Amino acid sequence: MIDVRGVTKTYGTVDAVKDVSFTVEQGEILGFLGPNGAGKTTTMKMITCYMPPTSGSITVDGLDVVADSMGVRQKIGYLPESTPLYEEMGVRDYLNFIADVRKIKGSTRTQAMERVIQVCGLRQVIHKDIHELSKGFRQRVGLAQAIIHDPEILVLDEPTTGLDPNQIIEIRNLIRELGESKTVIFSTHIMQEVQATSDRVLIIDQGKIAAYGTAEELKASIAGQTHLDMVLRHADKSEFIESLGTMSAIHLDDVILQKNGDLQASLNVESGVDMREQLFDLAISKKWKILESSPSAFTLEDVFRKLTN
Repeated sequence: MIDVRGVTKTYGTVDAVKDVSFTVEQGEILGFLGPNGAGKTTTMKMITCYMPPTSGSITVDGLDVVADSMGVRQKIGYLPESTPLYEEMGVRDYLNFIADVRKIKGSTRTQAMERVIQVCGLRQVIHKDIHELSKGFRQRVGLAQAIIHDPEILVLDEPTTGLDPNQIIEIRNLIRELGESKTVIFSTHIMQEVQATSDRVLIIDQGKIAAYGTAEELKASIAGQTHLDMVLRHADKSEFIESLGTMSAIHLDDVILQKNGDLQASLNVESGVDMREQLFDLAISKKWKILESSPSAFTLEDVFRKLTN
């Protein structure tokens, strides 16, 4: 459905995207992850014909994004990170305006309006002005404009940014429902979103693909290590970090000094190495108290941190 081959996007002397290749199959949901400035939005803008690649090729259902951009646009619904809404307009007026732009007329328009109102849960706000809506309902209106022409493909850039936890769950469920009949690419910083929604995950870092596969495949890629969570009392953060630096089999993933003074640490230990005795002896010698020491399974967030740090 979407085929990205050797794509590079250059701004002056800076390569925002560097030789990126991946495919998204029909009916698949692809979660797009990466730090700020990694190239996610740039890649999405090239797929949606907002800008051409400097080199390489992108085809959508066999149509080239440069040679047949209008054909590609008809197949895609796009929700940018900044939702494109005219706040002085009413919800129904705005959706009618989008239908005009998409040249949706007559009974087809009536059916399309009813469909997006139903699918996006806009019935209770359809007569309100957009400026009166909550952030969650504005996102729903943004999704409605993206799907009003019933596209085969949805590209959603940070669709849950700025939403509260309840609104995030609502939009997540909506994306999952839409993914039952459409091909979806969506970017997010929330790992739970990807874990709960995506068929495959693409992690991009500094313009290059760092990982690509299912969430389970990516977690398995770092299975050569053991994850260990610890909580210590009376431990100095700098001294703790320095002490671990002398243990080659341990790699410090994260360390946080909690408000109560306890030190919370997340460690990666090489597979097959039992560091418990050494860590215990270290704590005794430094007069630290180990309040908690527990192994845990790797998460998608662990994969992300490992690949993008």
